[in-house]
Amino acid sequence: MLRLGSLTLASRYFLSPLAGYTNLPFRVAVRELGGLGLATTELVSTRALAMKSRKTNEYIETCPDDAPFAVQIFGSDPAEMRDAAQWLEEYGADVIDINMGCPVAKVVKNGGGSAMMCNVTGTTQLVRGIVEAVRIPVTVKMRLGWDDLNLTAPNLARSFEQVGVAAVIIHGRTREQGFSGKVNLAGIRAVVEAVEAMPIIGNGDVRGPADAECMFRETGCAGIGIGRGALLNPWIFAQLSSWERTGEIGATPSYDQRLDFMTRHYQLLVEQRGERHASLTFRKCGGWYSRVLKPGKEIHRQIMMLERVADFEAIVAMLRAKGPPPLWKAGEMPELAVPQGPISHW
Repeated sequence: MLRLGSLTLASRYFLSPLAGYTNLPFRVAVRELGGLGLATTELVSTRALAMKSRKTNEYIETCPDDAPFAVQIFGSDPAEMRDAAQWLEEYGADVIDINMGCPVAKVVKNGGGSAMMCNVTGTTQLVRGIVEAVRIPVTVKMRLGWDDLNLTAPNLARSFEQVGVAAVIIHGRTREQGFSGKVNLAGIRAVVEAVEAMPIIGNGDVRGPADAECMFRETGCAGIGIGRGALLNPWIFAQLSSWERTGEIGATPSYDQRLDFMTRHYQLLVEQRGERHASLTFRKCGGWYSRVLKPGKEIHRQIMMLERVADFEAIVAMLRAKGPPPLWKAGEMPELAVPQGPISHW
């Protein structure tokens, strides 16, 4: 177990926020598989929260089965962020997570996301204001720094611990890297060694027990955040928890079990958003499901053009009838995809 201030988590494995993916239906579907300690919403703008944006309200939607959950906020105005944190506490969030890792231009240009790592003093004061404004734990998600010449994460983590931050989740790349190259485990260890007792959560490229064991061994981190790895393998949290308890990950999901999960995910989207919106949202995930299921170009095209529940049911029926493609192996994972397009820098 892992403690974040007054909150005790059932495991030390976190579902990291991914814009467009870690919505309520996906979080609930993953929780049902077991092993997840904390799930975080996709990042939300504090300004949009203040304006009561309908889309932002969808991002933070939750339910009794979605607990405990963190809401990840971004912004640059101290008063605006403080007020948003207080509102989210009243709304029912268990944790406020401050985003300092997003390198996408529309976030950074206004002083949010990774840009906050360039001003240790000012950012620490902003974080202090949020910590003092709420009773629930406040965490910070950040990268190692802006670039290799400005690795500010250790100094920031030390300062955040002094003002009462409950934990820091550190992605082992710089803003300049985006998702290219390898995670810098030594960089994460430097953050761990910079603090006295605050938990540091390592993040980046963990897809299974071997990666997790390496992350723990090389960094000394207290827990692990997983994003893209969970899109490829939603069972990863249950597998890691089993590995930690018994030394074994347990049975790997079969082809039909993967179809069952995909169906559950889509059904939850329909329940939340209705047929049309759910189908459009699911298309974003279609590429990830296709990378694992390998359904062939025609069925992949149908997934990416999905419009109706009936279409989805027909696709699943075809896949069940065909069964796994030749040479398909349960548990075999393709390489992690580097995000492309407007959210290329999650």
